[in-house]
Amino acid sequence: MNSEESAKTFAALAQETRLDVFRLLIKAGEKGLSSGEIADKLGIRQNTMSTNLSILYNAKLVRRKREGRTIRYFVNMDTIGLLLTFLLEHCCGQEQDMVTDLVGKLQEGFVQSS
Repeated sequence: MNSEESAKTFAALAQETRLDVFRLLIKAGEKGLSSGEIADKLGIRQNTMSTNLSILYNAKLVRRKREGRTIRYFVNMDTIGLLLTFLLEHCCGQEQDMVTDLVGKLQEGFVQSS
């Protein structure tokens, strides 16, 4: 991930509703949530929710899966891993193994906290 991609990712999260959606999806874990479920849990109108989910999707922060007429959303852990690696690439005296271990532990924490 480069600086431009990272900035796009952070820009998508730099809005309260989208940050709330992202955190809710982290908690949902592998089962994900439909846009309607997200809207209900956060008390947000469906059309507003669709716009925010599109922004998160275009930033590759979430992935989606169609289930009949419903679309289920999930956190894209690959993007989170890339973002964390980008942020930490100069950490720890540039010892790549330490960065990889730290990113792995953080990703495991995301999954376990859901």
